[in-house]
Amino acid sequence: MAHYRDRSSRVATALAPRTTTVIGALLLTGCATSLSPGPTPQATALPATALPASIPAQDLVGRWGLAAYHREEDRSRTEAAARGQCKQPYNISRGPGGGVIMHLPDQPQPTELSLKGGLDGKNYIGPGEEPAGGTRDREIVAFDGRVLITRFIDPEVSGRYGASIYVRCGAETVPSANKGGAKKASGKG
Repeated sequence: MAHYRDRSSRVATALAPRTTTVIGALLLTGCATSLSPGPTPQATALPATALPASIPAQDLVGRWGLAAYHREEDRSRTEAAARGQCKQPYNISRGPGGGVIMHLPDQPQPTELSLKGGLDGKNYIGPGEEPAGGTRDREIVAFDGRVLITRFIDPEVSGRYGASIYVRCGAETVPSANKGGAKKASGKG
């Protein structure tokens, strides 16, 4: 047994410098990797600077007949149906923060939404704290002052609601729709 202990201690003594070297190298490797810069962390995407919409919020304020369609070939029929809804209009009012008061999908209470310009050149209506084109936004597909067509960005919501068509009720006019200004009287009387 003494022979076994002597041999063990000779092996341990012989391996000690190597073991120490290996352990030291491992420790230095660990330190080196923790001190090295390593891969650069991905920069978090900051929301793009909000662009103003080309449609002012006040142009959407008013009473609207509202209907929806899923197929483009149903658009003209749906526009006529929306016109018939003016007996019970959908009211879009001006919000205290400069936006418009409308409903978000599946929300019973209207909320203030902002008109936002997208980097893609499109206009959107949605929560002001979110960048243009977000999933809770609706894109303004068409607007001529009398007819407004929107489509929700979220594919699931858009699949349920389709494209919304708003037709302005009555003789309400849009301030910026009359771009040439009022015609002057001829002076003849």
